[in-house]
Amino acid sequence: MAVTYDDVRRVALAMPHVVDSSSYGTPALKVGKTLLVRLWETGDVIVVKMPFDRREELIEGDPDTYFITDHYAPYEWVLARLARLSAEALPDLLGMAYRAAKSSKKPRK
Repeated sequence: MAVTYDDVRRVALAMPHVVDSSSYGTPALKVGKTLLVRLWETGDVIVVKMPFDRREELIEGDPDTYFITDHYAPYEWVLARLARLSAEALPDLLGMAYRAAKSSKKPRK
């Protein structure tokens, strides 16, 4: 069964300090002010915070689910097709994204 953005939202909101937000006019979830995941403009893909090494592993392991566009190539993000994403993989994917978002936060002065 396909994962929906509501599934993504439910799993992510169970993590500490994750809040509903928006990004580029689409629904998004943030850890504080740091973007964790957002719905891509097409509505059937999510954009997920992901370190480069993990992103490459995901894409190599399942290129039908995970991909990038030229726009995202220089940034630590991966795109995931919701229709191909398994519910079982979702908590691990969002856990990786959560750790990446938390580590990318700049310390406050």
